[in-house]
Amino acid sequence: MTIKKIVSLLTLLLTLSVTSQENLYSSYTIPTNLKEKANAVIRSNDVHISLRSSSEMYVTKKRIITVLNKEGDDAVGAYIHYDNNVKIKSLEVLVFDDFGKEIKKIKKNDFKDVSAVDGGTLYSDSRVKYLEYTPIEYPYTIEFTSEAVNNNTAFIQPFSPVNGYFVSVEKSTYTIDFPEDLTIRTKEKNFETLDLLKEETLGKITYEVKNIEAVKPEAYSPASVNMAPKVLITSKQFTLEGVHTQVENWNDFGKWMYHDLIKDTYDLPASTISMIQNLVKEEPDDVAKAKKIYQYVQDKTRYISVQVGIGGWKPFKASQVDELGYGDCKALTNYTMSLLKAVGIESNYAIVYAGKSQRSLEKDFAAMQGNHAILNIPQQNKEDIWLECTSQKLPFGFIGDFTDDRDVLVITPEGGEIQHTKKYNTEESTQRIKGSYTISNEGAINADVNINSKGIQYDDKYWLETETERDLDKHYKKRWKYINTITINNMHITNDKNAIEFVEDVSFQATNYSKILGDRMLLALNVLNRNTEIPDRYRNRKYPLKIRRGFTDIDEVEIKLPSDYKVESKPNNKNIENKFGSYKAEVIVKDENTLIYKREFVVNDGEFPKEDYDAFRNFYKEVNKQDNAKVALIKKE
Repeated sequence: MTIKKIVSLLTLLLTLSVTSQENLYSSYTIPTNLKEKANAVIRSNDVHISLRSSSEMYVTKKRIITVLNKEGDDAVGAYIHYDNNVKIKSLEVLVFDDFGKEIKKIKKNDFKDVSAVDGGTLYSDSRVKYLEYTPIEYPYTIEFTSEAVNNNTAFIQPFSPVNGYFVSVEKSTYTIDFPEDLTIRTKEKNFETLDLLKEETLGKITYEVKNIEAVKPEAYSPASVNMAPKVLITSKQFTLEGVHTQVENWNDFGKWMYHDLIKDTYDLPASTISMIQNLVKEEPDDVAKAKKIYQYVQDKTRYISVQVGIGGWKPFKASQVDELGYGDCKALTNYTMSLLKAVGIESNYAIVYAGKSQRSLEKDFAAMQGNHAILNIPQQNKEDIWLECTSQKLPFGFIGDFTDDRDVLVITPEGGEIQHTKKYNTEESTQRIKGSYTISNEGAINADVNINSKGIQYDDKYWLETETERDLDKHYKKRWKYINTITINNMHITNDKNAIEFVEDVSFQATNYSKILGDRMLLALNVLNRNTEIPDRYRNRKYPLKIRRGFTDIDEVEIKLPSDYKVESKPNNKNIENKFGSYKAEVIVKDENTLIYKREFVVNDGEFPKEDYDAFRNFYKEVNKQDNAKVALIKKE
């Protein structure tokens, strides 16, 4: 440390010792426990929401964050969104060095200003101002302050004190004040291990938390959005793009969405109605008609995001989609619903949180939620049909892991209702392998395999249908990466959308697959479906074990042994069963030169206490071991 830094540090320590005011700008005042596992530390985060009325909301923020290393740069969060309804009143950043000395001031006009949407969006007025700052050295501290006024009050920012993994929090506060004629509802989540302070007075609610230590992500844990501490906040009375309403429950919410956002968009031209009725007139039932209409939509339209209308929530009219041939999730869902309506088939618009995390809408907290729209076709005495209307590839009635197994809001003329989307059970998500391979006297392998996949395992593979031959070759080489010098000879794939099955027929070869040691050859039995995953180890696991989706693999492979060798020893049959699933492996001697290898690997979905993680990891370790089991061959005399 240089003399200058030593003097600065002594001056800082002297200053801290003579003042009672906490220094939030110096990295030297961060408590030791908050530095552990942290790339950044939120020193103070204060959010103040002021609802002046149901159509005017001021949002003021002051955030002080110390970035400890390069990995912490992304936690700064110095940005603000705006559009025609959100006006930025003030915006500023101050930068401090590790001693807490101000070294830079960045004003509103110095922020980068870009469109807040990607290239797939046709039009949106949403923009974002963000800080672009390259630090001279670490650590450094950012103070970010902003104030904005919003005419939309449907979305009220929640209290979310935790910014992500590897980020600790020294102090975070949230205040909302509101007039007496507004009713505010709140829901507190995941504060069991934190000391949440709440103060509620007439027209004002305040929250505060302190000293939240940083955590690392853990494999096979629940989605972070379902674990992070959060207070949801909404107003019973709100305004969205000038449309005022009152919502207290999901039924009210659905009524509002249907009557104010959706009802007036069913305006198909008479020519289209006549055409679609004629298209399905020979179909035997409503499901067959719906299937044909879904295919028509897939052939006619393409997905383009169009973030206009009421805050991006009101769909384009069906007539516009019919004319233009494109739309976003709202517009394409509404268009499909309109076409079904034209032939007398009932269907319902549904709001969902899309993504692999299986995030559900909050059943007991009606508010603006969700990020995607899908279509629900109710079925009496059967599972409802769910349609993803933005995809040109998915089969009818298949939604995959994008919207499966979660609570969504189904909107009907009578109101809204929380329903659960299709869950693909372990026994539905199957991969069946039927294969054979031949081993030469030199240890080379020639293999042929047929792979049939259904359920979520179909979802994992259907996209291969549109891959180039070169990309498919790379895919299969990566899939069987444990086979050295592999060469793919033939590939043929069939996407059976009617049965919702994906079928792969592949043949390959490799030299030196088996290891030859003198008169013996060691042959690894499982060529076609070897488990290579062993979950990460955690000494002190923090989160529960979450297996989001189960699956079943069933393999049967015929093995032709080299003509100069015979079986000396083979693995014993294996049978493992536990709460996480099961594993069975069997080797049958068919004749002197032929073995039959059978394998079944089942993993159950579910959530288990963190104490079960080691047992789950050991299960995978054992499967990995068994999948590498070898047959010993010896030369015939």
